[in-house]
Amino acid sequence: MLLKREGWNVGKKLVYRLYREEGLTLRYQPRRRRCAATNRRERRKPDAPNQVWSVDFVADQLVDGRRFRALTVVDVFTRESLAIEAGQSLKGADVVHVLSRICMQRTTPKTLFCDNGSEFTSQAMDLWAYHAGVQIDFSRPGKPTDNAYVESFNGTLRSECLDAHWFATLAEAKQVIETWRREYNESRPHRALGEKTPNEIACEFAVSREFTSTKAAVDSLSG
Repeated sequence: MLLKREGWNVGKKLVYRLYREEGLTLRYQPRRRRCAATNRRERRKPDAPNQVWSVDFVADQLVDGRRFRALTVVDVFTRESLAIEAGQSLKGADVVHVLSRICMQRTTPKTLFCDNGSEFTSQAMDLWAYHAGVQIDFSRPGKPTDNAYVESFNGTLRSECLDAHWFATLAEAKQVIETWRREYNESRPHRALGEKTPNEIACEFAVSREFTSTKAAVDSLSG
C-alpha cells in the first residue's frame, strides 16, 4: 500500500520476492489457536474522534542497559497516536500530566481503555477522571485483548521503531520515537481505515462535521 500511494504499480508477490532477495526482516505470523467462545461485556464503540482513548505502557532499554518505559495513547476511532511519553520512571501523576496536555490540545474523551496497572489505578488517575468526567474502563485480569487497539499499536511501535534502533540516551529515544509517531499518523495506511492514514480519517471527519453544522445553520435561517 505504501508503494502504491507513491505511484508504484506493483503487486504484492513482486514486492515479497524483492523483499526476500534483499534479506529484509520477514514478519512471522503464528498460527491462530482455536479456543472456546465466551460471552463478554460490550464495551463502548466510538463513532467519532476523541470519544474513546486507549492507553498502555511499553518497555525498552538504552545501550548501557538502563531501562525506560513509554506511555502510549491511541484514539480508538481514528487509530491516531496521540502521544508517546518516554521516561525512566513514569507514575500515575505522569499519566495524568500527559492526558491533561492532550485534552488541552484536543478535547476530553468520554471513556479511557486501560489495564489494571498501578499507574492507572492510582489516586491521581481516579481524581483526574472524576473531575474531567471520564469513565475509566479497565481490562479484565489476564485479558490483554480487552485493550487490543493499543496492544496492536505497541507491537507496531516495537517492531518498527524500538527494535530497529539502539538508543544511546533517553533524549535520543524521545526524538526518534516522536519522529516515528508523526510518520505513523501521517504516512501509514491502515486496513481497518480503508487503507487511509489516521490523519486522513481525522481530517475527513472534521470536514464532514463542519459541513453538517454549516448546513444545519443555513437550514435554520431558511426556516
